[in-house]
Order: sequence, then structure tokens, then C-alpha cells
Amino acid sequence: MRKFWLIFAQTVTVCLAVLFVVSTLKPEWLGKPSGTAPSIVALQESSSSGETQLAASSYRDAARKALPSVVHIFTSKKIRALRHPLIDDPLFRHFFGERQESQEQRNSGLGSGVIVSSKGYILTNYHVVEAADQIEVAFNDGSTYRAKLVGGDPESDLAVLQIDPEKNKSLKIPAITLGQMENILVGDVVLAIGNPFGVGQTVTMGIVSALGRSHLGINTFENFIQTDAAINPGNSGGALIDSRGNLVGINTAIYSRSGGSLGIGFAIPISTAKNVMEQIIQTGSVTRGWIGVEAQEITKELADSFGLPDANGALIAGVQRGSPADAGNIKPGDILLSINGKAVKDPQIMLDLIASQKPGETVTFKLRRQKTLFDTAILIGKRPIIRRDAR
Repeated sequence: MRKFWLIFAQTVTVCLAVLFVVSTLKPEWLGKPSGTAPSIVALQESSSSGETQLAASSYRDAARKALPSVVHIFTSKKIRALRHPLIDDPLFRHFFGERQESQEQRNSGLGSGVIVSSKGYILTNYHVVEAADQIEVAFNDGSTYRAKLVGGDPESDLAVLQIDPEKNKSLKIPAITLGQMENILVGDVVLAIGNPFGVGQTVTMGIVSALGRSHLGINTFENFIQTDAAINPGNSGGALIDSRGNLVGINTAIYSRSGGSLGIGFAIPISTAKNVMEQIIQTGSVTRGWIGVEAQEITKELADSFGLPDANGALIAGVQRGSPADAGNIKPGDILLSINGKAVKDPQIMLDLIASQKPGETVTFKLRRQKTLFDTAILIGKRPIIRRDAR
């Protein structure tokens, strides 16, 4: 009996010692907070359970998935050299010889593009390929192929190229996976892939710092993803991907005071790029609505001078004669308030709403003339193609 009690006492002593060590060094094993004092105010704290996910330390999988789909674009165009007016004069040839310089020289440039279809379609920026008479694309393995311009849209700065799959039947075309814009939020990690300065394929990282950026003066139609991922010269037309390697934007421009990569990058959302691309592939161009007006922003000073309740709307500054707006009784000085029931807050929104209308349809416009509100029905016309100067 005495031996039994001795064993029992020793067991209890060991258990107490273990409990003391565990409660001191690993209190969470016992379901106790590890040295945290109770809060004096109500705070919302994250769970300490195993459900918490750590931030990714590497985006190698996303990069590996997208890199083969991003190509380098090399363009060239012919420029005619000036011909000396005396080149055919015999005396001139006697002193300066018979050799003539070529009358044609080539000017080349480069950018980036993204393969979006196994049929060889490539999305890039319009300014990368405009005026080019020869286009080559280089894959990340170094192989190069000729590409043709399917069509371009200078007002959104998008263009579609194609590598002919019939002429390159042995070529495996690695198309990228398109992301969903509704899944992109401010703060999400994004990677920019391109060929900056012609040094070769490069990946830079940043976050989405804003969505729906406009009024930048970069394109006619603007709805940019803003990011702090570096977008250098040569990155234009390259891919902006999410952390899973899906394409969410086409890199277009960077705003920088120094002209370098220290600035704000802008990319065209994939939703916009997909819509433009499908129209170009189907018809060769992009069709947008048009009514033939010029508008300006309503400032606070203008609102006060017109006696307006607020500065919402677009002030009609001019109406083209014979245009749909002219036929619809819109006059300079009118204030456009809504289109098909959608509010017009400023001229940029007005332009986007009109462009989204289908030519040939009749749409209701709400306007203010002096202090009178009225509606008018306008037959939407087709927006003429506007060419811009090369960058």
C-alpha cells in the first residue's frame, strides 16, 4: 500500500510540473491567450485559428503561367529620304560620282503584346504598331514570326495583330487566361510584364491603386486601372496580370515627372480590351454612337452664372450642322443631364454614354435650357473614325 501511494504522489508531481512548463511556455496549447492583457476598449481582432493565410512570398507561379503569352513586338516603317535636286545633273555626277543613296530608309520601334487566343490573336497598344508596314513578334524563347495588323482603335489605343496559324502549323501558341474585372479591387497585387527599353522580358510588381481613372488626356475613351507597377518605355502593350497569372489589363502609359518609371502606371481593363478586340476581329473596326456635339465641363462659376442648382451635367458648347443632335433640337448653351435615364455628370461620362449607344437606335436625352427641363429623342449616328498624330 505504501508503494502504491508513493507511485501516485510521484505521478501527480510530474503532471503538475509538466502543466507548469506548458502553461508558462506554450499557453496557447491550453487555449489561453499568450501573454495578451484584456483590452480596455472593444476591438475587432483577427482570428488566431489556422484559417489565417500568410501573404505570398513569391509570385513565380503567376509569372511562369503568363510569361510565355507575352511577346516582344518589333515594327518598322519606310521613310522616304530627301533627293538632291541636282542628282541627275551630269556636271554634279562628274564631281560627286555616280553612287546614290537609297531613297528609302527604315525607322523601327518596339513594344510588347499579349497572345489572347490559340488562333494567334495578339492584343497590344495602337501606338505601338501605327504606321508600321512590317511587324514581327518574338516569343520568350527567342523565336520570331511575322504578324499582320487585323485592325486598330486609336481612340482606346488598342490594336489586334495575328500570327497566321496556317503558315505556322508547328507553332504552339500559348494563349493567356483572361481575368474578371469584377474580381479586381484596390489593393490587389498585380504584375506588369513587357520588354522595357528592349532589354528583354521583365516582370515588375505593384498593387492596384485606383480603378476607373479618366480625364487624363491619354486616350479619347479612358477607364484605366491605376498601378504603381513600373511601366517603362517598351512595356506598352504588355500584360498586367493578377496574382494567379490571369490577364486583367493592357499596359499603356505611365505618368512621371522625371520621365522614368517612378510614377503612376495605367492599364486598359481587360473588359474594355476584350470588347474592342471582338469588334475588330468581327468587323475590322470599332463602332460607337455619335450625335455631333462639343461639350465642356460645368465649373462652379458657370453653375452660379447660369443659376444652376449644381455643377452636374455637360454644357453643350457646339452642335454640328446636320448632325443627329441638330435634328434633335439640341442647341449651344443647353445642359445635357441624362442619356437613356443614366445621369451625365461631366463631358467624359457624356462621351462614354453616347459612344455606348448603338447607331440607328433612338435614345431619349434629358436637357436643361435656361430654367426649363425637356426631353428629346435622338437617332444615334455612327461615330466617324478619328485619326491621331503618331506619338
